[in-house]
Amino acid sequence: MPETRARAGIDAADLASAASPLVVITRPRKQAEPLAAAVAALGRTPVILPLLDIAPCEDQAALARVLAGLHGYALVAFVSPNAVDAAFAHIERWPQDVAAAIVGEGSRAALARHGVDDATCRIHCPRDPARSDSEHLLQALDLAAIAGRRVLVVRGDGGRELLPDALRAAGCTVDTVVAYRRAVPPLDGTRASVLRALLARTNEWIVTSSEALRGLAGWAKELDSAIATPSNVAKLQQQRLIVPHARIAETAWALGFTDVTLTGSGDERMLAALQSQA
Repeated sequence: MPETRARAGIDAADLASAASPLVVITRPRKQAEPLAAAVAALGRTPVILPLLDIAPCEDQAALARVLAGLHGYALVAFVSPNAVDAAFAHIERWPQDVAAAIVGEGSRAALARHGVDDATCRIHCPRDPARSDSEHLLQALDLAAIAGRRVLVVRGDGGRELLPDALRAAGCTVDTVVAYRRAVPPLDGTRASVLRALLARTNEWIVTSSEALRGLAGWAKELDSAIATPSNVAKLQQQRLIVPHARIAETAWALGFTDVTLTGSGDERMLAALQSQA
């Protein structure tokens, strides 16, 4: 069930009758809750509607073995905050002589929660907060300095090969390890009722994953397939999106959205954009 600042659950009727635009937070539930609290602190009504389910990888023993050897790497790259959190279930202390690489401020915050910051080790990150992706992380790395050295990429299942391939092309010895699984949850009856209620009005949606956004569009199509006069896809395209990364904005435009605010990486930027639209 979706959640608000004041209640453990809210039904579709309450969603439809809310007086002001809701702020729909689409992150996995654990990551959505702190952002929902921050949205509520602005005086807005958050609704958590997770568009991705995150689960531990199936082979935890293999993940633990790889992470036990962190000291053997010159650089460890995390592709997302989920990768950070899943990895640190098996990391007691970060080796100070090993650099970290991240693609956005969400991952920096995740590292900080586990005691790793710029005082602990060198952290590489894209220079442009609006371009938080592997391509721009590569531009921020001194590839010549790590050529011939070992690099570990910690990611989810089905992740892109761009980062590992580019590091190998630069002369690095690259290992990859899957730390978590992700999937768009099925559109069950509860989610369908909530989605219909949300699409009956114009709300603001915070979307932090292209995969999640494509899943949301798939949900709307699924709703339309069950009715004689399809309208949910069109209603979805009229919603206001707040996204942190250019790649997500590009996905949104390709899916037909027209009201897309690109903030750059980090919750603070998304909250500022939300406040400016109030």
